[in-house]
Amino acid sequence: MDVVNFIVDGVAVAGVGASRAATPSVAFGDISPSRGENARAVVIVAETAADVEAREALLDLAMGPKRRTKSSEKLRRGRRPSEGLAFVARDASGAVMGTVRLWDVTLGEGGPAALLLGPLAVDPSLKNAGIGSALMRHAVTEAARLGHGAILLVGDAPYYQRFGFSSEKTGLLAMPGPYERHRLLALELIEGTLDSARGTLKAAGRRLKAQAAAA
Repeated sequence: MDVVNFIVDGVAVAGVGASRAATPSVAFGDISPSRGENARAVVIVAETAADVEAREALLDLAMGPKRRTKSSEKLRRGRRPSEGLAFVARDASGAVMGTVRLWDVTLGEGGPAALLLGPLAVDPSLKNAGIGSALMRHAVTEAARLGHGAILLVGDAPYYQRFGFSSEKTGLLAMPGPYERHRLLALELIEGTLDSARGTLKAAGRRLKAQAAAA
């Protein structure tokens, strides 16, 4: 398996299985050490079942309990992430310091398949280190490598447009619950995927077993 090493805002990061190295970038304000702290080596790897507890604790710490009420959660609840598209960032001790997942959805009734990205979160102690940028670039690269046509997310355009996301082709799409329309963004990985997309996003991913879903 190829390992691509790169430096993002003073933090050494290794992307595992990426087809190209992520480029250095300014982080989004959600992830890094304070000035004067030592850089921390981080590796991006596929999420494992053993990461579930640490990932959930990280999401609670970074996003708070209200994260479970978001409309995007309706598309994730009771489902598994898209095959091969759940990643964590680990520090040298193996601790989970960041997470990103992508989920299978369809765009409207009988519409094209796509991915929904989220949540993206990084430990607040690593604010502004660029680990979030590294996770995003790795996730987009892997989604493209696996042949997916488009990625959607709900987020701030100024933050995500650096990765190619915009609301240009989401005007006829909707989330299955309350959301701010201008924050529904998309990135085409295959040109034309979103040309005729319209309607409400629907969950299409693999279902969790009943016991896992309840937990």
